[in-house]
Amino acid sequence: MSTEDYILSEATASKFAREVAKYPADQKASAVMACLSIVQDEIGFVSRASEDVIAAYLGMPPIAVYEVTTFYNMYNQRKLGQFKLNVCTNLPCQLRDGQKALNHLCEKLGVEEGGTTADGLFTVQKSECLGACADSPVLLVNDRQMCSFMSHARLDELVDTLKAHAAQTAAKN
Repeated sequence: MSTEDYILSEATASKFAREVAKYPADQKASAVMACLSIVQDEIGFVSRASEDVIAAYLGMPPIAVYEVTTFYNMYNQRKLGQFKLNVCTNLPCQLRDGQKALNHLCEKLGVEEGGTTADGLFTVQKSECLGACADSPVLLVNDRQMCSFMSHARLDELVDTLKAHAAQTAAKN
């Protein structure tokens, strides 16, 4: 899908309507995060064109939708790898090797921070606080699974496990 084009399908509009119905009629904009998640699930990221469609649907300025998309790192503004690895590098995690964990992953996978591996499997990013400072270094896989106490050995195991999972899934298809 081109980032210039986004057409709201009937199925997606139905999902938007279910989310909007959860709020008073004059507070449709409250459904913005849910609508962004729906689009991301549908196309894999949130394009500028889809932000404009969401803004029009919710009756809010496009910049207000863009502000939400750019504030939260759970919304991808471009196509990412199959596995998005967000490593916390805020100060408490920095003091407990968060940056070293990020550097190790980047080196192991041969990418710069924010980059995606050539095979499209992994995108490695730093993230804001994940709320698990005592468990640092921590990372979040695909915005869903928190991994704590990620030593270099545990990071290597995680990458190997995710690669094996991807290979098994590809073999089934």
